[in-house]
Amino acid sequence: MLPQESVIPLPLLNYMKGLKTHDIALIGSTFADDIQFFTPAKTMSKDEILNFLTALYNGFPDWKYEHDEPIRTEDGGYGVKWRQGGTHTGRLEFPGFEGVAATGRSVIIPEHFFYYKVVEIKLSEIRPDP
Repeated sequence: MLPQESVIPLPLLNYMKGLKTHDIALIGSTFADDIQFFTPAKTMSKDEILNFLTALYNGFPDWKYEHDEPIRTEDGGYGVKWRQGGTHTGRLEFPGFEGVAATGRSVIIPEHFFYYKVVEIKLSEIRPDP
C-alpha cells in the first residue's frame, strides 16, 4: 500500500488538517490565489472562503469534521465525503449578513461530498455536491 501522501496531494491533506484544527493560515496556504469555491448561491474567492470559515469557527468554536478517505474522481480531481457540525456558542457574523448572538443550538450538516481540483501544488477549485 502506498503512503497516503503519495496518493492524495499534500495540499488536500493539509487543507483537511486545517479544517479539523481551525487553522485558517494553513487552509489559506493550500489555496491557489485564484481558487474558486462554487456553491448554489455564490462563487467564493480565496479571501471570501477564509472570511467565511473564520466567522463559522467564531460562531461555532467546537465545529468538527469527520470524513471518509478521499477518492480519485474520473475527471482527475478528488472527492471527500464530509460530516460536520457544532454548537452555536459564539457570535456568528458571516460577511454581508447581520450578526447573530449565540443560541446554544447544535447544527449537524448531512453528510455529503465536496470535490477538489489541484493544479500544480495548490487547490484551485472546491465544489460541494448540490
